[in-house]
Amino acid sequence: MQNSQISHDIFKGSELENTVDKILNDQDLEINDLIYLLKSPEIQRLGLIGNSLRENLYGKQVSFINNIILNYTNVCVTYCKFCAFYRPPGHEESYTVSKEEIIERIVFAKKNYDIKQVLFQGGHNPKLNIEYFEDIFNTIRLKCPDVAIHGLSASEIDMIARVDKSSHREVLERLHIAGLESLPGAGAEILVDEVKEIISPLKISSQTWLEIMETAHKIGIKSSATMMYGTVETIEQRARHLLKIAELQKRTRGFMAFIPWSFEPNKTEIQEIGTVQYAMGGFELLKMISVSRIVFNGLIDHLQSSWLTNGIGMAQLAIFHGSDDFGGTLIGEEVVSATGARSTELLANNIINAIKSMGFVPVERNNSYDWLRTF
Repeated sequence: MQNSQISHDIFKGSELENTVDKILNDQDLEINDLIYLLKSPEIQRLGLIGNSLRENLYGKQVSFINNIILNYTNVCVTYCKFCAFYRPPGHEESYTVSKEEIIERIVFAKKNYDIKQVLFQGGHNPKLNIEYFEDIFNTIRLKCPDVAIHGLSASEIDMIARVDKSSHREVLERLHIAGLESLPGAGAEILVDEVKEIISPLKISSQTWLEIMETAHKIGIKSSATMMYGTVETIEQRARHLLKIAELQKRTRGFMAFIPWSFEPNKTEIQEIGTVQYAMGGFELLKMISVSRIVFNGLIDHLQSSWLTNGIGMAQLAIFHGSDDFGGTLIGEEVVSATGARSTELLANNIINAIKSMGFVPVERNNSYDWLRTF
């Protein structure tokens, strides 16, 4: 089915149709069109389009990855107001995981869960230099050569560069040699500095995030792109975020997946000071999934359903709105769990059953989104 057929078959002769046709057929992204889609209450229509686009690409297959999250330190000096995980240096609850324990956790997870990826993320710890990460990555590659290292957000890369007084490129090149395969998209939040000045004033700027990602892509490190919505941003600022991701992807083709997720305010400073009391909920998630599938059509192939912050039921519905990937099992997750919001890890069988119960075919993938086996 052609893209033009998708939109005409579902709804004919409307402003929504004209906007979607313009994006799908002309690959023409304009800020006002993105704002229009993000403001639209037509969640069912948008979902039908997103689902059709997903089905054209993947049929009934929905992927997932067996992985663990390894939060190597909670020491952080950026003090983001949306984070319940970090602890300042010297805090009695602060920690940094030793290399021996890191390797032990990964070897255990490989043996017991056959993980294909370690998602390696933590705080911005000013005491950790690049040798800490090189040593760990080299050892992971030696002990578990088929476990991909998907680690270190752009803001963590910036922190390492500042500690070592070196360039982002040098840090990325050294870590790539040590075994870093791809970067997660964390640290983006909303790529508009007016938002960052409110929720994360000490973290890298929007432009720096984009520059680090572009540098990574140019030296062969792929990455994810993310969006944390539901703090203080406007609809227009969400649209600008999507546009910036699309513009970079047109230049580099380095983003493997886009992952929108809803801010969880529980136990965060943003909630304590009364800025945001509640998470956005399912309506905005499903709309964001559908709009993202339309906007990134032909640009970013994979769209994660974000069960971590929205729950497994919403992740199932997200498949019907354009998401093709359930994400990972996330064994050992600590960041979102610090909010006390919900269970933040699943076993593979939980994901397989969730996918099968919708009439889809579960497919295990690797870090590069290659399909390994079906269930």
